[in-house]
Amino acid sequence: MVDINREIERAVKTGKVFFGCNSAVKNALEGKVKLIILAENCPEKMRRKIERYSKLSNIPVLIYKGSGRELGKVCGKPFMVSALSIREFGDSKIMEVLEG
Repeated sequence: MVDINREIERAVKTGKVFFGCNSAVKNALEGKVKLIILAENCPEKMRRKIERYSKLSNIPVLIYKGSGRELGKVCGKPFMVSALSIREFGDSKIMEVLEG
């Protein structure tokens, strides 16, 4: 079984990742990312916007089972992370989480 926290951390360290809701909206519109991860407490209005654009661009959205503060900690950041856009996975096997 794949540990989601470990795989997110690995993607941040070895892949190409963007932080923030505005970045996620932009990346979803442009269709340049492979996965968007949203914290459970991401603002509802922003979450709906990101999910709508992601659906149009066929980008999977994963709802992280934790707060933005917890997601920020997993990413190794000293701030809250409500949204995370992954362009390149690096050594991460996070897509196995979506498939499994």
